[in-house]
Amino acid sequence: MTPGSAGPGEDPRAAAARLTGCPVTNERRLDATLSEVTLDGGHMVMVKRGDGPAATQAEAAGLRWLADAGTVRVPEVHGHDRHWLVMDRVPPGAPTPAAAVRFGRELAALHASGAPELGAPPPGGPVDAYIGLAPMRNTPGTDWPGWYAEHRVLPYLRPAVDDGTIRSAEAAVIERVCERLPELAGPAEPPARLHGDLWNGNVLWAADGHAWLIDPAAHGGHRETDLAMLRLFGCPHLDLVLGGYQETTPLADGWTDRVGLHQLFPLLVHTVLFGRSYAEQALTAARSAIEQGRGKRTD
Repeated sequence: MTPGSAGPGEDPRAAAARLTGCPVTNERRLDATLSEVTLDGGHMVMVKRGDGPAATQAEAAGLRWLADAGTVRVPEVHGHDRHWLVMDRVPPGAPTPAAAVRFGRELAALHASGAPELGAPPPGGPVDAYIGLAPMRNTPGTDWPGWYAEHRVLPYLRPAVDDGTIRSAEAAVIERVCERLPELAGPAEPPARLHGDLWNGNVLWAADGHAWLIDPAAHGGHRETDLAMLRLFGCPHLDLVLGGYQETTPLADGWTDRVGLHQLFPLLVHTVLFGRSYAEQALTAARSAIEQGRGKRTD
């Protein structure tokens, strides 16, 4: 079968054989959407069922764009179509201190490899992409505070208010942060090449002593957003990761005060997907950002 001829009922073994051109000798289902498949000759790949053509296209393009930077390691994509993505399996390892420092340095280099503009999708990636199961539109912009408010905060605040997860009076706190973003955002920076969904579950500590990145929502953005997400959901040896990062490309003064500001985006995405507990965290982050801004005005 050609990639375009496969139907939604195809199984992972058949998808792997079709997209790699190699016979399959074994399959191990990990969950409803992910399988570990062994190809003839022993090479192992991961076969992932996408939620739609835009999802698989966005993930494949994102992985290739991150790999093109030649910095953090990323699984090679062997093929994708409207339903399936086939990529290398990463042999598991442990998050050692040395690997953490190396990851920080490589992540800094990835960000420094840049993007054409804020909101830029990866080459070949769709404008209407995804972050996890939530839609994420990659609309270009030039001014980070305005772009972040319009395309990364408000698109998730509005549905959260509409479905009652965030009350209108509470939404005013987040709207106030959006209004004050020009003074809260820190110095302007060139667009960074972001992973875009950098929580600990998307960092694989591999047997080769490196951290590998999977499941990107890649786009051009502010590098502090990736780091804030890494802090939000936890990361082994995070202080060492940040130390390696700072050695390579130091962050702007005051970046620790802006962590909550950058966490608003992933927290609101999780609010839309998973409910009230994340709404409360988003409101706490918004109030913290406002308080940090007040403190600076009285220094």
